[in-house]
Amino acid sequence: MIKHTMIKYSAIKSTVQLILLASVFLIANQFNAQAADIVKLDRIVAVVDQTVITEQELESRIATVTAQFKKQGTELPEESVLRKQILERLITDTLQIQYAAQIGLKVDDNQLDKTVERIADQNNLTLTEFSEALAKDGISMRKFRADIRNEITVARLREREVDGRVNVSESEIDNYLTSQSSLNENTDEFEISHILIRTPEEGATEDIQKAKAKVDEAVSQLNSGVSFAKVSASFSDAPNALEGGSLGWKKGSQMPALFLDALKNMQADEVSAPLRSPNGFHLLKLTNKRGGNSPLVIQQTHARHILIKITEVMSDKEAETKINTIKERLDNGEKFEVLARQFSEDSTASNGGDLNWVNPGDTVPPFENAMNALKDGQISAPVRSQFGWHIIQVMERRSQDMSKESARLKARQEIRARKADEAYQDWIRELRDRAYVELRLEDKF
Repeated sequence: MIKHTMIKYSAIKSTVQLILLASVFLIANQFNAQAADIVKLDRIVAVVDQTVITEQELESRIATVTAQFKKQGTELPEESVLRKQILERLITDTLQIQYAAQIGLKVDDNQLDKTVERIADQNNLTLTEFSEALAKDGISMRKFRADIRNEITVARLREREVDGRVNVSESEIDNYLTSQSSLNENTDEFEISHILIRTPEEGATEDIQKAKAKVDEAVSQLNSGVSFAKVSASFSDAPNALEGGSLGWKKGSQMPALFLDALKNMQADEVSAPLRSPNGFHLLKLTNKRGGNSPLVIQQTHARHILIKITEVMSDKEAETKINTIKERLDNGEKFEVLARQFSEDSTASNGGDLNWVNPGDTVPPFENAMNALKDGQISAPVRSQFGWHIIQVMERRSQDMSKESARLKARQEIRARKADEAYQDWIRELRDRAYVELRLEDKF
């Protein structure tokens, strides 16, 4: 009886093992059959401080840039080079967006909506038609809005951190006018493209040698017939590398003396020899050249404004609420000059906010852009600048022929543009240098 029971138990045990074994084989076969259908998960390609950049983000940006290159008829650089350039651009963008978040710089949905509507209108499309056009290009409206929000944020960040802090002294203007008068270089304008091979400010000999080898290779490719745009995308460390390095039309006064000295002796479509500056090595391509003898005529705007400053005591939100209340009172018929005297925190308050005649470049970009969009007599919606919240009214406009004052204004604008661009490049480099950046795709480069 005992022996029979043991045999029966062994048979049952063997049967169970066979069933389990069969189940294992079945599961394995099912796994193998489905393995071909497994979708690769997104992965991290770079760590930027507390944020990560994913491979999906990188591939999406590569697809966008590739489409732009093809549309422009520009030859693409090698894939590995393109990936490296675009990843570096993503890192720079991410650092700026992170910094903007740290200092509380935000773009509200209302501003974003208006910007998207304006872009659609510029393309002669309704919002629905514009969304459909984006979808045909494989871009969702959600992603487009996110990209536009980031672009506005970066632009405002530059205004706050760089443009708003660039000062031009009267002595700089005097020196500019003297040099331009003697050399008569203000009559020349240059359409140029630029390649920058950056070197550290206090780079070791080895770093400089690597940069020199890189610029020599760029020159070699240019001499062999490779387009300047492709070489720029492949080698340049400048922010506009993927746009072919184009700087558009520049006056001689807007460029460093190093560039101007080289360009004066160049012909159209010629590329300069490598130029050495504290920032690194430069290559310039002269696309075209023209004289600038047309008279300077500027449009002046007679405007007034009300300013509510943002301070440690007055937060951004509180200032916005206060300026909105003032706007409501203006909409209900109260006089601008009365409310300016009562509430404005600008030195013009005692004059009813009157700024007198304003020249282009006299005010910060957000203020000037809003002012330029107004008709005579029209009052703006609240406008945000680095100084606080403004309400602007345009009284009248006039055109002025060239004069000593306008010549100085032109000089100030050109010097300021040059200094702002240099300061922005330095600021970006500092932002990059003090950040923690870990690349996870180095094996692909």
